[in-house]
Amino acid sequence: MITVGLTGGIGSGKSTVAKMFEDLSIPIFIADIEAKRLMNSSKIIRRKLIKEFGDNAYTETGLNRPFIASIVFNNKEKLSILNSIVHPKVHQSYNRWLKKHKDQVYTVYEAAIIFELERQNEFDYTILVTADENLKLDRLIKRDNTTKEELQKRMNNQWSDEKKIPLADFVIENDNLNHTKAQVSIINSQLIKKHNS
Repeated sequence: MITVGLTGGIGSGKSTVAKMFEDLSIPIFIADIEAKRLMNSSKIIRRKLIKEFGDNAYTETGLNRPFIASIVFNNKEKLSILNSIVHPKVHQSYNRWLKKHKDQVYTVYEAAIIFELERQNEFDYTILVTADENLKLDRLIKRDNTTKEELQKRMNNQWSDEKKIPLADFVIENDNLNHTKAQVSIINSQLIKKHNS
């Protein structure tokens, strides 16, 4: 089985691309969803986050995401600590998930910061989703109901597309949905070919 890492900066539309692969019956592991689940369900993660970020890290209903976000998006060191607490557990979940899908032609692991964490070598191939900067901002303002300045801060925590493109095996330009779908279809065919060769 071929393992594929799918990544892209905030607002690039990598979740849309992941859904397109899913529509082709490809199993998708979404790291962000698993991280959210674990931050609410793992007692170990909970303990570490409270120790690091204080009692306000959790409310009665679970993780206090706005509180954590307000800290880590303005502090790269705190973001790095958060990642070091959560990512190893996400990785364990992914390895268990992979075993369940070992009969597939290929699987896709979707995460925002594969290159930033130097994890590209864990996959046979990587796909980078890119989009025009203004288009990313427009998408995010609609999605997150937030300001341009706040989004710019979050974007500045991630590498630029220019830095990531040379590291990726495939690049999908997600500026037009029909064009994106066509690119996904081509990559799907190429990965099936690689698996069969």
